Amino acid sequence: MSFSKLTIRDVPVHNKVVLVRVDYNVPLKNGAISDDLRIRASIPTVRYLQEQGAIVVIMSHLGRPDGKVDPALSLEPVARHLEELMACPVQFIDTCYGDKVRQAVKSAKSGEIIMLENLRFHAEEEANDEQFARRIAKDSTARYLVQDGFGVVHRSHASTEAITHFLPGVAGLLLKREVVELLHTMEDPARPLYAVMGGAKVSDKIQVIEAFVRVADKIIIGGAMANTFLAYKGFTMGRSKVEDGQHETLDAIYAAARKKVGDDHVDEFICLPVDVAVCEEISPTAVRRNRKVADVQANEIAADIGDLTIERYTQLLVKAKTVVWNGTMGLAEMPEFAHGSARVALALASDPDKTSVIGGGDTADFSLKWDGHDGVSFTHVSTGGGAGLDLMAGKKLPGVEALLDARK
Repeated sequence: MSFSKLTIRDVPVHNKVVLVRVDYNVPLKNGAISDDLRIRASIPTVRYLQEQGAIVVIMSHLGRPDGKVDPALSLEPVARHLEELMACPVQFIDTCYGDKVRQAVKSAKSGEIIMLENLRFHAEEEANDEQFARRIAKDSTARYLVQDGFGVVHRSHASTEAITHFLPGVAGLLLKREVVELLHTMEDPARPLYAVMGGAKVSDKIQVIEAFVRVADKIIIGGAMANTFLAYKGFTMGRSKVEDGQHETLDAIYAAARKKVGDDHVDEFICLPVDVAVCEEISPTAVRRNRKVADVQANEIAADIGDLTIERYTQLLVKAKTVVWNGTMGLAEMPEFAHGSARVALALASDPDKTSVIGGGDTADFSLKWDGHDGVSFTHVSTGGGAGLDLMAGKKLPGVEALLDARK
Protein backbone atom coordinates (compact mmCIF):
# COMPACT_ATOMS: atom_id res chain seq x y z
CA MET A 1 0.00 0.00 0.00
CA SER A 2 1.40 3.43 -0.95
CA PHE A 3 2.21 6.00 1.73
CA SER A 4 1.09 9.53 0.97
CA LYS A 5 3.79 11.44 2.86
CA LEU A 6 7.50 12.01 2.34
CA THR A 7 9.80 9.96 4.58
CA ILE A 8 13.38 10.30 5.76
CA ARG A 9 14.46 8.33 2.68
CA ASP A 10 13.01 11.04 0.41
CA VAL A 11 14.92 14.07 1.72
CA PRO A 12 18.65 14.90 1.99
CA VAL A 13 19.42 14.41 5.70
CA HIS A 14 23.16 13.83 5.19
CA ASN A 15 25.08 16.04 7.62
CA LYS A 16 21.89 17.89 8.55
CA VAL A 17 20.46 18.53 12.01
CA VAL A 18 17.16 16.65 12.29
CA LEU A 19 14.60 17.00 15.09
CA VAL A 20 12.94 13.63 15.71
CA ARG A 21 9.62 13.38 17.57
CA VAL A 22 9.44 9.90 19.09
CA ASP A 23 7.01 8.36 21.55
CA TYR A 24 9.13 7.32 24.54
CA ASN A 25 6.17 7.37 26.91
CA VAL A 26 7.28 4.12 28.52
CA PRO A 27 6.43 2.65 31.95
CA LEU A 28 9.08 4.03 34.31
CA LYS A 29 9.38 3.33 38.04
CA ASN A 30 12.35 4.40 40.15
CA GLY A 31 14.33 4.94 36.97
CA ALA A 32 13.65 1.40 35.66
CA ILE A 33 11.85 0.80 32.36
CA SER A 34 9.61 -2.27 32.43
CA ASP A 35 8.66 -2.24 28.72
CA ASP A 36 10.91 -0.66 26.10
CA LEU A 37 8.93 -1.58 22.95
CA ARG A 38 8.49 2.04 21.90
CA ILE A 39 12.18 2.80 22.31
CA ARG A 40 13.27 -0.28 20.37
CA ALA A 41 10.70 0.42 17.65
CA SER A 42 12.29 3.83 17.00
CA ILE A 43 15.82 2.50 16.53
CA PRO A 44 15.65 1.83 12.74
CA THR A 45 14.81 5.52 12.20
CA VAL A 46 17.50 6.79 14.59
CA ARG A 47 20.11 4.42 13.16
CA TYR A 48 19.30 5.39 9.56
CA LEU A 49 19.73 9.07 10.40
CA GLN A 50 22.95 8.35 12.28
CA GLU A 51 24.33 6.36 9.33
CA GLN A 52 23.49 9.31 7.06
CA GLY A 53 25.69 11.51 9.23
CA ALA A 54 22.81 13.57 10.61
CA ILE A 55 22.93 15.17 14.05
CA VAL A 56 19.89 13.56 15.68
CA VAL A 57 17.97 15.66 18.23
CA ILE A 58 15.28 13.55 19.90
CA MET A 59 12.20 14.93 21.67
CA SER A 60 9.39 13.12 23.48
CA HIS A 61 6.97 13.32 26.36
CA LEU A 62 6.71 11.01 29.35
CA GLY A 63 3.68 10.62 31.60
CA ARG A 64 1.35 13.42 32.65
CA PRO A 65 3.33 16.08 34.55
CA ASP A 66 0.59 18.67 33.76
CA GLY A 67 3.01 21.36 32.59
CA LYS A 68 5.22 21.19 35.69
CA VAL A 69 8.75 19.86 36.17
CA ASP A 70 8.59 16.44 37.83
CA PRO A 71 12.00 14.75 38.37
CA ALA A 72 10.27 11.35 38.49
CA LEU A 73 9.21 11.90 34.86
CA SER A 74 12.56 13.05 33.51
CA LEU A 75 13.63 11.44 30.24
CA GLU A 76 17.23 11.04 31.45
CA PRO A 77 16.78 7.32 32.33
CA VAL A 78 15.29 6.83 28.87
CA ALA A 79 18.34 8.49 27.32
CA ARG A 80 20.59 6.09 29.25
CA HIS A 81 18.53 3.12 28.02
CA LEU A 82 18.67 4.34 24.41
CA GLU A 83 22.44 4.66 24.85
CA GLU A 84 22.62 0.96 25.73
CA LEU A 85 20.40 -0.10 22.83
CA MET A 86 22.29 2.03 20.31
CA ALA A 87 25.71 1.17 21.80
CA CYS A 88 26.78 4.81 21.47
CA PRO A 89 26.63 7.95 23.63
CA VAL A 90 23.37 9.89 23.94
CA GLN A 91 23.76 13.42 25.27
CA PHE A 92 20.87 14.39 27.54
CA ILE A 93 19.86 18.06 27.85
CA ASP A 94 17.67 18.99 30.83
CA THR A 95 15.49 21.36 28.80
CA CYS A 96 13.91 21.34 25.35
CA TYR A 97 14.89 24.83 24.16
CA GLY A 98 17.28 27.65 25.01
CA ASP A 99 21.03 28.18 25.10
CA LYS A 100 21.85 24.68 26.43
CA VAL A 101 20.17 23.16 23.38
CA ARG A 102 21.83 25.57 20.95
CA GLN A 103 25.30 24.93 22.39
CA ALA A 104 24.85 21.15 22.45
CA VAL A 105 23.81 21.07 18.79
CA LYS A 106 26.59 23.47 17.80
CA SER A 107 29.18 21.23 19.44
CA ALA A 108 27.77 17.95 18.08
CA LYS A 109 29.42 16.01 15.28
CA SER A 110 27.80 14.07 12.45
CA GLY A 111 26.04 10.93 13.70
CA GLU A 112 25.76 12.08 17.31
CA ILE A 113 22.52 11.84 19.28
CA ILE A 114 21.04 14.42 21.66
CA MET A 115 17.89 13.90 23.72
CA LEU A 116 15.82 16.80 25.07
CA GLU A 117 13.90 16.85 28.35
CA ASN A 118 10.20 15.94 28.69
CA LEU A 119 8.11 18.19 26.45
CA ARG A 120 5.16 18.03 28.86
CA PHE A 121 7.11 19.84 31.55
CA HIS A 122 5.70 22.79 29.55
CA ALA A 123 1.92 23.30 29.39
CA GLU A 124 2.43 24.81 25.92
CA GLU A 125 3.11 21.35 24.46
CA GLU A 126 -0.43 20.02 24.91
CA ALA A 127 -1.86 23.47 24.09
CA ASN A 128 -0.29 23.21 20.58
CA ASP A 129 1.37 26.57 21.30
CA GLU A 130 3.07 28.00 18.21
CA GLN A 131 5.57 30.13 20.16
CA PHE A 132 6.74 27.07 22.09
CA ALA A 133 7.08 25.08 18.86
CA ARG A 134 8.96 27.97 17.23
CA ARG A 135 11.50 28.09 20.09
CA ILE A 136 12.19 24.35 19.86
CA ALA A 137 12.59 24.53 16.09
CA LYS A 138 14.84 27.59 16.25
CA ASP A 139 17.08 26.46 19.12
CA SER A 140 17.54 22.96 17.70
CA THR A 141 18.71 24.56 14.41
CA ALA A 142 17.08 21.58 12.68
CA ARG A 143 16.62 21.36 8.92
CA TYR A 144 13.79 18.80 9.15
CA LEU A 145 11.26 17.48 11.61
CA VAL A 146 11.05 13.69 11.53
CA GLN A 147 7.73 12.46 12.93
CA ASP A 148 8.16 8.93 14.30
CA GLY A 149 5.93 9.04 17.39
CA PHE A 150 2.94 7.05 16.14
CA GLY A 151 1.42 6.96 19.61
CA VAL A 152 0.94 10.76 19.59
CA VAL A 153 0.04 11.67 16.00
CA HIS A 154 -3.69 11.63 16.74
CA ARG A 155 -3.16 14.71 18.91
CA SER A 156 -2.66 18.31 17.78
CA HIS A 157 0.23 19.19 20.08
CA ALA A 158 3.13 21.58 19.63
CA SER A 159 5.54 18.76 18.75
CA THR A 160 3.14 17.07 16.31
CA GLU A 161 1.29 19.89 14.54
CA ALA A 162 2.48 23.44 15.38
CA ILE A 163 6.15 22.55 14.85
CA THR A 164 5.44 21.80 11.18
CA HIS A 165 4.68 25.50 10.70
CA PHE A 166 8.41 26.15 11.24
CA LEU A 167 10.10 22.98 9.94
CA PRO A 168 9.30 20.76 6.96
CA GLY A 169 8.01 17.49 8.38
CA VAL A 170 8.66 13.99 7.05
CA ALA A 171 7.79 10.54 8.38
CA GLY A 172 10.15 8.20 10.15
CA LEU A 173 10.33 4.50 9.34
CA LEU A 174 8.18 3.44 12.31
CA LEU A 175 5.41 5.91 11.49
CA LYS A 176 5.28 4.77 7.87
CA ARG A 177 5.16 1.09 8.87
CA GLU A 178 2.36 1.66 11.39
CA VAL A 179 0.18 3.59 8.95
CA VAL A 180 0.75 1.17 6.06
CA GLU A 181 0.13 -1.95 8.18
CA LEU A 182 -3.05 -0.68 9.82
CA LEU A 183 -4.57 0.82 6.68
CA HIS A 184 -3.81 -2.33 4.70
CA THR A 185 -5.55 -4.39 7.40
CA MET A 186 -8.69 -2.29 7.13
CA GLU A 187 -8.73 -1.73 3.36
CA ASP A 188 -7.35 -4.90 1.78
CA PRO A 189 -7.07 -7.75 4.31
CA ALA A 190 -6.77 -11.44 3.58
CA ARG A 191 -10.24 -12.76 4.40
CA PRO A 192 -11.95 -13.71 6.54
CA LEU A 193 -11.06 -10.74 8.75
CA TYR A 194 -11.98 -11.13 12.42
CA ALA A 195 -11.82 -8.33 14.99
CA VAL A 196 -11.23 -9.29 18.63
CA MET A 197 -12.31 -6.39 20.82
CA GLY A 198 -11.83 -6.15 24.57
CA GLY A 199 -10.73 -3.70 27.21
CA ALA A 200 -12.89 -1.69 29.54
CA LYS A 201 -15.06 0.76 27.63
CA VAL A 202 -17.34 0.67 24.61
CA SER A 203 -17.23 4.48 24.52
CA ASP A 204 -13.45 4.48 23.88
CA LYS A 205 -13.88 2.30 20.80
CA ILE A 206 -17.28 3.23 19.34
CA GLN A 207 -15.95 4.42 16.01
CA VAL A 208 -13.56 1.55 15.46
CA ILE A 209 -16.31 -0.96 16.36
CA GLU A 210 -18.55 0.79 13.81
CA ALA A 211 -15.72 0.52 11.27
CA PHE A 212 -15.35 -3.20 11.97
CA VAL A 213 -19.10 -3.71 11.55
CA ARG A 214 -18.55 -2.41 8.03
CA VAL A 215 -15.34 -4.26 7.11
CA ALA A 216 -14.96 -7.33 9.35
CA ASP A 217 -16.38 -10.79 8.76
CA LYS A 218 -16.82 -11.41 12.48
CA ILE A 219 -16.46 -9.38 15.69
CA ILE A 220 -15.49 -11.20 18.90
CA ILE A 221 -16.13 -9.33 22.16
CA GLY A 222 -14.42 -9.92 25.52
CA GLY A 223 -13.10 -8.05 28.54
CA ALA A 224 -15.18 -5.62 30.55
CA MET A 225 -16.59 -4.40 27.23
CA ALA A 226 -18.43 -7.74 27.00
CA ASN A 227 -20.15 -7.00 30.32
CA THR A 228 -21.72 -3.90 28.79
CA PHE A 229 -22.87 -5.87 25.73
CA LEU A 230 -24.28 -8.65 27.92
CA ALA A 231 -26.11 -6.16 30.17
CA TYR A 232 -27.58 -4.61 27.02
CA LYS A 233 -28.81 -8.09 26.08
CA GLY A 234 -30.61 -8.35 29.43
CA PHE A 235 -28.14 -10.37 31.52
CA THR A 236 -27.52 -9.39 35.14
CA MET A 237 -23.78 -8.98 35.62
CA GLY A 238 -23.58 -8.76 39.41
CA ARG A 239 -20.86 -6.34 40.54
CA SER A 240 -19.05 -6.49 37.20
CA LYS A 241 -17.85 -3.33 35.49
CA VAL A 242 -20.67 -2.24 33.17
CA GLU A 243 -20.50 1.07 31.34
CA ASP A 244 -23.58 3.23 31.77
CA GLY A 245 -25.23 5.27 29.03
CA GLN A 246 -24.33 3.01 26.10
CA HIS A 247 -27.80 1.72 25.17
CA GLU A 248 -28.26 4.03 22.17
CA THR A 249 -24.70 3.33 21.00
CA LEU A 250 -25.30 -0.42 21.09
CA ASP A 251 -28.68 0.05 19.40
CA ALA A 252 -26.86 1.71 16.51
CA ILE A 253 -24.13 -0.96 16.38
CA TYR A 254 -26.67 -3.79 16.28
CA ALA A 255 -28.82 -1.97 13.74
CA ALA A 256 -25.80 -1.66 11.43
CA ALA A 257 -24.92 -5.32 12.02
CA ARG A 258 -28.48 -6.47 11.22
CA LYS A 259 -28.44 -4.42 8.03
CA LYS A 260 -25.19 -6.13 7.02
CA VAL A 261 -25.88 -9.78 7.92
CA GLY A 262 -29.61 -9.98 8.63
CA ASP A 263 -31.56 -10.54 11.86
CA ASP A 264 -30.92 -14.28 11.89
CA HIS A 265 -27.13 -13.98 11.78
CA VAL A 266 -26.36 -10.95 13.93
CA ASP A 267 -25.41 -13.02 16.99
CA GLU A 268 -23.05 -15.07 14.85
CA PHE A 269 -21.49 -11.86 13.53
CA ILE A 270 -21.08 -10.13 16.93
CA CYS A 271 -19.93 -12.93 19.23
CA LEU A 272 -20.44 -12.53 22.98
CA PRO A 273 -19.27 -14.78 25.84
CA VAL A 274 -21.48 -17.68 26.86
CA ASP A 275 -19.71 -17.88 30.20
CA VAL A 276 -17.38 -15.71 32.29
CA ALA A 277 -14.73 -16.25 34.94
CA VAL A 278 -15.84 -14.54 38.14
CA CYS A 279 -14.51 -13.67 41.59
CA GLU A 280 -15.94 -11.89 44.60
CA GLU A 281 -13.08 -9.40 45.01
CA ILE A 282 -10.33 -8.21 42.71
CA SER A 283 -7.21 -9.27 44.60
CA PRO A 284 -4.06 -11.38 44.06
CA THR A 285 -5.68 -14.20 46.05
CA ALA A 286 -8.95 -14.17 44.09
CA VAL A 287 -10.16 -17.62 43.03
CA ARG A 288 -11.35 -18.12 39.45
CA ARG A 289 -14.85 -19.63 39.07
CA ASN A 290 -16.73 -20.16 35.81
CA ARG A 291 -20.35 -19.04 35.47
CA LYS A 292 -22.76 -19.17 32.55
CA VAL A 293 -23.66 -15.58 31.73
CA ALA A 294 -27.21 -16.22 32.94
CA ASP A 295 -25.93 -17.42 36.33
CA VAL A 296 -23.68 -14.56 37.51
CA GLN A 297 -24.45 -13.92 41.18
CA ALA A 298 -25.18 -10.52 42.70
CA ASN A 299 -21.87 -10.46 44.61
CA GLU A 300 -19.69 -11.65 41.69
CA ILE A 301 -17.40 -9.76 39.29
CA ALA A 302 -16.74 -11.00 35.76
CA ALA A 303 -12.95 -10.73 35.36
CA ASP A 304 -12.26 -12.86 32.24
CA ILE A 305 -14.08 -14.81 29.56
CA GLY A 306 -15.01 -18.30 30.78
CA ASP A 307 -13.60 -21.67 29.75
CA LEU A 308 -16.42 -22.52 27.32
CA THR A 309 -16.06 -19.13 25.66
CA ILE A 310 -12.29 -19.55 25.43
CA GLU A 311 -12.76 -22.80 23.53
CA ARG A 312 -15.44 -21.28 21.29
CA TYR A 313 -13.40 -18.17 20.49
CA THR A 314 -10.18 -20.06 19.76
CA GLN A 315 -12.03 -22.42 17.43
CA LEU A 316 -13.48 -19.42 15.59
CA LEU A 317 -10.05 -17.83 15.24
CA VAL A 318 -8.72 -20.90 13.46
CA LYS A 319 -10.88 -19.92 10.47
CA ALA A 320 -9.61 -16.33 10.24
CA LYS A 321 -6.93 -15.28 7.74
CA THR A 322 -6.53 -11.83 9.37
CA VAL A 323 -7.13 -10.94 13.02
CA VAL A 324 -7.03 -7.50 14.61
CA TRP A 325 -6.88 -7.74 18.40
CA ASN A 326 -7.46 -4.65 20.50
CA GLY A 327 -8.25 -5.04 24.20
CA THR A 328 -7.48 -7.90 26.56
CA MET A 329 -10.13 -10.52 27.34
CA GLY A 330 -10.04 -9.83 31.08
CA LEU A 331 -7.84 -8.60 33.90
CA ALA A 332 -4.80 -9.96 32.12
CA GLU A 333 -2.35 -8.47 34.63
CA MET A 334 -3.63 -11.14 37.08
CA PRO A 335 -2.57 -14.69 36.10
CA GLU A 336 -5.88 -16.23 37.23
CA PHE A 337 -7.76 -13.96 34.83
CA ALA A 338 -5.30 -13.95 31.93
CA HIS A 339 -6.46 -17.33 30.57
CA GLY A 340 -8.66 -15.82 27.85
CA SER A 341 -6.01 -13.36 26.65
CA ALA A 342 -3.31 -16.04 26.69
CA ARG A 343 -5.41 -18.41 24.60
CA VAL A 344 -6.18 -15.67 22.06
CA ALA A 345 -2.45 -14.93 21.84
CA LEU A 346 -1.71 -18.63 21.36
CA ALA A 347 -4.37 -18.95 18.66
CA LEU A 348 -2.76 -16.10 16.71
CA ALA A 349 0.84 -17.19 17.27
CA SER A 350 0.20 -20.85 16.37
CA ASP A 351 -0.62 -20.12 12.73
CA PRO A 352 2.29 -18.54 10.80
CA ASP A 353 0.01 -18.01 7.79
CA LYS A 354 -2.41 -15.86 9.79
CA THR A 355 -1.97 -12.07 9.68
CA SER A 356 -2.19 -10.88 13.28
CA VAL A 357 -2.27 -7.20 14.18
CA ILE A 358 -2.09 -6.36 17.87
CA GLY A 359 -3.45 -2.99 19.04
CA GLY A 360 -1.33 -0.79 21.27
CA GLY A 361 -1.62 -0.18 25.01
CA ASP A 362 -2.53 -3.04 27.33
CA THR A 363 -2.96 -5.56 24.51
CA ALA A 364 0.54 -4.90 23.16
CA ASP A 365 2.01 -5.03 26.68
CA PHE A 366 0.33 -8.37 27.39
CA SER A 367 1.24 -9.86 24.01
CA LEU A 368 4.91 -8.95 24.32
CA LYS A 369 5.17 -10.40 27.82
CA TRP A 370 3.34 -13.55 26.67
CA ASP A 371 5.52 -13.86 23.57
CA GLY A 372 8.81 -13.20 25.32
CA HIS A 373 10.57 -12.65 21.98
CA ASP A 374 9.88 -9.04 21.05
CA GLY A 375 6.51 -9.86 19.50
CA VAL A 376 7.91 -12.03 16.70
CA SER A 377 4.97 -14.44 17.07
CA PHE A 378 2.67 -11.76 15.60
CA THR A 379 2.64 -9.97 12.27
CA HIS A 380 2.51 -6.48 13.76
CA VAL A 381 2.45 -5.19 17.33
CA SER A 382 1.42 -1.53 17.24
CA THR A 383 3.07 1.14 19.39
CA GLY A 384 -0.02 3.34 19.29
CA GLY A 385 -3.23 2.94 21.27
CA GLY A 386 -5.51 5.87 20.49
CA ALA A 387 -3.71 6.67 17.24
CA GLY A 388 -4.22 3.13 15.97
CA LEU A 389 -7.90 3.16 16.89
CA ASP A 390 -8.41 6.52 15.18
CA LEU A 391 -6.60 5.40 12.03
CA MET A 392 -8.60 2.16 11.76
CA ALA A 393 -11.80 4.12 12.38
CA GLY A 394 -11.00 6.26 9.34
CA LYS A 395 -10.07 9.44 11.18
CA LYS A 396 -7.38 11.85 9.98
CA LEU A 397 -4.32 12.01 12.24
CA PRO A 398 -3.15 15.63 12.71
CA GLY A 399 0.50 14.66 13.17
CA VAL A 400 0.47 12.77 9.87
CA GLU A 401 -1.63 15.27 7.93
CA ALA A 402 0.88 18.02 8.81
CA LEU A 403 3.77 16.22 7.04
CA LEU A 404 4.93 16.97 3.51
CA ASP A 405 2.96 15.19 0.80
CA ALA A 406 4.74 12.67 -1.36
CA ARG A 407 4.88 13.52 -5.04
CA LYS A 408 2.13 11.80 -7.01
